[in-house]
Amino acid sequence: MIKYLGSKRLLVPAILEIADLLPGVSKVLDLFSGTARVGHAFKARGYEVVSNDHNAFAQVFAACYVGADAEETAAPASDLLLDLQEASPVDGWFTEFYARRARYFRPERAAKIEGIRRRIEDLRLDPDLEAVCLTSLIEAADRVDSTVGVQMAYLKEYAPRTRRPVELRMPELLPGKGEVLGLDALDAAAIEADLVYLDPPYNQHSYLGNYHVWETLARFDRPEVYGVACKRVDCKTRKSPFNRKTEIRGALETLLARITAPHVLLSFNDEGFVRPEDIESMLRARGPFLRLEIPYRRYVGARIGIHDGKGRKVGKPGRLKNTEILWLSSPDPSVCREVAARFGSSEPFSGESFMTAMSRGTRTGRRARFTAISPLEDPDPRKMD
Repeated sequence: MIKYLGSKRLLVPAILEIADLLPGVSKVLDLFSGTARVGHAFKARGYEVVSNDHNAFAQVFAACYVGADAEETAAPASDLLLDLQEASPVDGWFTEFYARRARYFRPERAAKIEGIRRRIEDLRLDPDLEAVCLTSLIEAADRVDSTVGVQMAYLKEYAPRTRRPVELRMPELLPGKGEVLGLDALDAAAIEADLVYLDPPYNQHSYLGNYHVWETLARFDRPEVYGVACKRVDCKTRKSPFNRKTEIRGALETLLARITAPHVLLSFNDEGFVRPEDIESMLRARGPFLRLEIPYRRYVGARIGIHDGKGRKVGKPGRLKNTEILWLSSPDPSVCREVAARFGSSEPFSGESFMTAMSRGTRTGRRARFTAISPLEDPDPRKMD
């Protein structure tokens, strides 16, 4: 997997443990699939998975990690990757814009990446095979780039990893086929599923803008670019309502209202545009819900701080830690009780107040706070379940 802001690596064990406790769940819809880390984990667990994302690079990852069947694809993909590894470097458009005008890569590494990408284009592969090859290439490029994890900027001096060769590796394919969509999340929300996992953008920074080089590598479309970072010009126009402070609350409320699945898992960040208490107001319309909080350090760029064009540090970094919040919405309070018990609570489920305990059930290695909440179905707290 690539370096990815908002990666759910630490949350995946908790997500899977919760999903395994939900009754009748066999089909999972991942509405904002990103690197497909969560979808891949669900598929490995034996669930039927539908992955959706509107970015091309995310659809590539999903087609590889969720859509492709290892039993059909692994052997021919292995041979293809050996062939692609020998592709001759091409010093063309990609190298010019991402190694000279912007310095995400050393020119010789960019030329190798471009040569492999051009070879993939020329082969006109089956969609699953192409997705596996493109995923392998993007991950190889990520291992030799010169950023701190996002492509809003690049390092003044090349990172040590940029000296590594561009090495294609076989992605971790799984048996069975999943479904991959490229819809707007609001359009995909009503797709039939037993569980919907939501990981929406939470502030003004779009994943297209943060990973525009991977979008260009996936599309290979020589887009018009702008600025020192050579961003795709469509970064200015392909904005999601989830990236707009004035629109995100309405978009999230609409999204939750359109979901027909009985169970929802929603992850969000405490520095997002929507306050946790506002999200919980939306979830109350669905029924009982639970809340799990996991603290973590912010991405390395935030911890390094801001520097001017001469490399001098200007200002001080802001907050160095965030909290990732995971909500479960499920129609049956007894399910919420069971999940609460799994995460270490010995208290009964109650709608009269928040119930907080240190989680002993997670495998994230982080201290997590678990809160169970019941919606106000009756104004008299003595009558609440």
